[in-house]
Amino acid sequence: QVQLVESGGGLVQPGGSLRLSCAASTSIFSTNDAGWYRQAPGKQRELVAVLWNIGGANYAEAVKGRFTISGDNTKNTMYLQMNSLKPEDTAVYYCNAGLRLSSGSIREGAHWGQGTQVTVSS
Repeated sequence: QVQLVESGGGLVQPGGSLRLSCAASTSIFSTNDAGWYRQAPGKQRELVAVLWNIGGANYAEAVKGRFTISGDNTKNTMYLQMNSLKPEDTAVYYCNAGLRLSSGSIREGAHWGQGTQVTVSS
């Protein structure tokens, strides 16, 4: 069973930066598409960024130009660099592995981390 462990969340002021990490217990990121989701209080979970195994990435409109997703297969780790953070970025962030493109939509994968809280507030 794959284990995903997120870290790097915390409290940051608006305009600040954080880098989230997602460490996998296996080399799942080298063979699977993966991404980051977030869920704010009272809202549905939403896809933030996707890292395609064949290369390339996609981002939600709300984070384009501010967030960057990347991976290091030698460390079995995926990252989310978040810059110019806004209060509306406040959420629990989850990494997800094994997601896939189906009928033009991105479907969640089977493997989830426990989440890391990001709070953007002055």
